[in-house]
Amino acid sequence: MAIVLEINLGSSEFIFFVIHHFAVVVAAALVIIYLVHKRKASIYLLDFTCYRPPASCRLPISTHRELVSLDTRFDPDSIAFQIKILERSEFSSETCVPPSFCEHPIRKSLSFALEEASLVIFSVITDLFKKTNINPKSIDILVLNSSMFSPTPSLSAMVINKFRMRSNIRSFNLSGMGCSAGIVSVGLAGDLLRVHRNSLALIVSTEVLNLNWYTGKNRSMLLTNCLFRMGGAAILMSSQTQDMNKAKYVLQHLVRTNRAGDDQSYACVFQDMDLENNVGVSISKGIINVAGDALKANMASTGPLVLPFSEQFLYGLSIICRRIWRRSIYVPNFRRAFKHFCIHAGGRAVIEAMEKSLRLKKEDVEASSMTLYRFGNTSSSSIWYELSYLEARGRMKKGDSVWQIAFGSGFKCNSAIWKCIHEVGVETNVWSDRIHSYPINVLDILKD
Repeated sequence: MAIVLEINLGSSEFIFFVIHHFAVVVAAALVIIYLVHKRKASIYLLDFTCYRPPASCRLPISTHRELVSLDTRFDPDSIAFQIKILERSEFSSETCVPPSFCEHPIRKSLSFALEEASLVIFSVITDLFKKTNINPKSIDILVLNSSMFSPTPSLSAMVINKFRMRSNIRSFNLSGMGCSAGIVSVGLAGDLLRVHRNSLALIVSTEVLNLNWYTGKNRSMLLTNCLFRMGGAAILMSSQTQDMNKAKYVLQHLVRTNRAGDDQSYACVFQDMDLENNVGVSISKGIINVAGDALKANMASTGPLVLPFSEQFLYGLSIICRRIWRRSIYVPNFRRAFKHFCIHAGGRAVIEAMEKSLRLKKEDVEASSMTLYRFGNTSSSSIWYELSYLEARGRMKKGDSVWQIAFGSGFKCNSAIWKCIHEVGVETNVWSDRIHSYPINVLDILKD
């Protein structure tokens, strides 16, 4: 009896042992499955295209000067001011404007603005679909940004109608976000792609110029007539795991800085009416200082995410030293974190200020300078023309990191950080017809 009881007790302990360990294994497996399911989805950039305007839309400086001079709505001082800005813009004779801007006098109307929007947006999306062999009905998320033109129905609705996209597509139309809206759109699309796994997102970044031609006397508003040019970009993003094998880039970080809580920052780019009730967008003289403050805040958030420990240590040590000995703060070397830089081509002063603030070399801002020269300031799409430039020159290699950084009204400074996951090679894109002649010395060209 004792022997049988011992055997029975031994069997019970063995069964309990097996059940206990089986439960542990099952619990561990469930935890792993939960963590895998909750794991932050990777966001891939499959491809993108930029708009190349027809040659008929070119606006050489001499033609622009003539249009301004012959426009009877401008007084002599306003004409002289615009000509001075144009001569300092460092634009080539190939920058383009909408067809309506090539008429005399320049006419503004809703129909012209819609025509311009259709031309740019439909062309760049068609090129992207053809390049990626994507069916429009495959798009799950659509994000379109145009800061100054927001008609009803929306521009995103116009795209859905044109390409006969699905009725359950998640559509968003962003306006009033300024030149950094392209990165805002990437952030929104990325968040949606993480929530809605295995989806495709189409982003369209552009600016419609027709209704923004200013004919008054306010100099801060006249600047917009000289600084902006026609352009746009379409970007295809994905959270589908299988797209990792064909994607160009993976999104590593996105950092947004919004300084609208500060009155000076809020008002430095502002749409308003002048004393004669002409609507225009004023650009404050203090915009460089405002942009510098926003950049510093954005760098403070971006640095810990990307910089090696040695750079972070030097930065932290400099802050301590400043409090004790009032020394200047150490500017981290972001060239140790990034191989390439795509800085918003807002103007020569913006690029030079960024070059100085980040301690960059001329080759680091080459893509920005060449984009400003050939295409002008195309607002939120300029960073994509710059990335196109780098690809056309065959500089994007597997493992390279690129920092896209843009400024916008509000005031905002936004950053998107991408890592190249496949060898891009020499891409055929908007730069391909002239890339053999770049880079060039812009000052020498303009002197000639």
